[in-house]
Parts: sequence; C-alpha cells; structure tokens
Amino acid sequence: MRLYALDKIKSKAILSVLPALFFGLLLLVPSFAFGDEDSEKASGEVREVVRQLQARYEKTKDLQADFTQKTTIEGFERPITSTGKVYIKKPGRLRWNYLDPSIEDIYVNRDDIKVYVPEHKQVLVGKLTQMAASKAPLELLLGAATLEESFVIEPTPGKGRGVGGIRLLTLLPKSRDGEAGRSLQRIVLEVFPKTYFIRTISLYEVSGNVASFEFSSLQSNIGLSNSVFDLKLPADVAVMKAPVFSIPQ
Repeated sequence: MRLYALDKIKSKAILSVLPALFFGLLLLVPSFAFGDEDSEKASGEVREVVRQLQARYEKTKDLQADFTQKTTIEGFERPITSTGKVYIKKPGRLRWNYLDPSIEDIYVNRDDIKVYVPEHKQVLVGKLTQMAASKAPLELLLGAATLEESFVIEPTPGKGRGVGGIRLLTLLPKSRDGEAGRSLQRIVLEVFPKTYFIRTISLYEVSGNVASFEFSSLQSNIGLSNSVFDLKLPADVAVMKAPVFSIPQ
C-alpha cells in the first residue's frame, strides 16, 4: 500500500471520529442518554461509568496523551498501526499528531480544520461542518449540544468489560445523516480504573472497517497554551481546499 493511501485512511478515520465523539467532545458534553436495558445491574453499572467519566472530564480544562491506532480494513489481513500524540483544550481546540510510521498533523479550532502532511508539502484547509455535512459535530465540540442528542449508550454485549472489570460502553448513532453518520455503526469505549479517563475507543464502520485507539501517558490540566494549537507552516507548503460533501443541515 502506498504511503499516500495510508495517509488518506488515517485522515478519514480521525475525521469520522471528531463528529462522533473523541476527547474533545467528552470534555464538553454535560449528559448522556441510555438505551433500554435488559439487565438492571448492567444499567446501573453503565450509569456509574458515565457518572464517573462525566465528573472527570468536567474538571478537565486541557489534556495531552500518547495514542496507538490500529485500523483494520475489510479485505486486508493485517491492520495498519500508527502512533502519535493528541492535545485538547476547552473550548473546541484539538491537535492530533501522527508520528509513526509517517507524519501527519490535524488541527481543529472550533469549525476550522487543517490537515497537514509534510511529505506532500500540502495542507488541507476546510470547515468541520462542511466536511461532515452536518452542524452537529461543531455543536458537540463547542458544547452547544449534548452527546445524548447523537447517541444511545448501552452496555457492550458479551463479556463487555475492560481493565479492572469496568463495564464497556457501546454508543449507537441515532442519526444516519452526514458522511460519518452513514458509515459509523457503533463506538465501543473503555475507561481507566480509578481515573476514569478514556483508555480505548473502537469505531466500527458499516463497511466492516474498524479503527481502534489506545491512549497512554495522559496528563490533564497542565496549562497548555494556545500556541500549541497553532499550525506553523513552511513557506513552500501548498494550501488546498478541503472537500465539501454537502450543505450542512
């Protein structure tokens, strides 16, 4: 697989996460919704995880972490593995840096998004609402909407537990509007014991593709400056307009 194809896969995975969930959204949403639960015990466990998760992120002003991403493409035997760092700051700022096996930088400032691939000497510039074909991602990112408006949360079927025996959460999209909504089947979320920061997020697409993200070395409320989220480009970088899937609804 050519490097350019790998870059496109990574960018698509990240951009589909932003409208759905990710750290930036969890830093801002005030409440969750629940699906119909067959088990009262499972429902209680889910509510407790959500309560702890919400309490943790309500106290978080900024956050940085390392990540490992494994993307399994339908029809390919081996997953694609990438590593890097993520930085978040309220309200609505996110920096996502792929460091290995190739460098790719994604910056989000409210509705503005930039995707920079140094090897190609190009930066893709656009609007999150236009790329997602919906206003929902921006509203979630800025805290103007709640996660419950976009997802039903329920216990993960099967064993459904992560590290420390804590219940995994499954998020089911309520709407199929927009590019992400049509492709995303479900999200499975795992938290760290004790801290209740997010440990893993797995995105399952209708196509059969799966993108899993594992986070480590988390540091919160360290006073990240705005300059951390400013993309500084060399003079020879070409600025390209990002694709517009449709008019935001």
